[in-house]
Amino acid sequence: MFDKLKKKWGVKSNFQFLIIFIVFGITGSASVYLGKPILNYFSISPSLFSDVPLGKLFYFLLRLIVIFPLYQLLLIIFGAIFFQFTFFWEFEKKILRKMGFKI
Repeated sequence: MFDKLKKKWGVKSNFQFLIIFIVFGITGSASVYLGKPILNYFSISPSLFSDVPLGKLFYFLLRLIVIFPLYQLLLIIFGAIFFQFTFFWEFEKKILRKMGFKI
């Protein structure tokens, strides 16, 4: 299973593969951790939606909207810190192409 993924991603070694998974893990955790303070900076909190029907769901969706681009940005930053910028830049371009952006 891992060999197929390594071949698909063009990963040359198990160490590089490990680093890539570490970057994905750190990026996911950091983006979720930073999502709430970013919304708080703009004075957006769950209590703001307490009177709105399905307010918690609306806040959750808003937080996802903030987290998604933050994740993409952090993926490039952490990828560069771990010397995997080229891999993650190509990965991001592929994601953006699938979303309909032309790069």
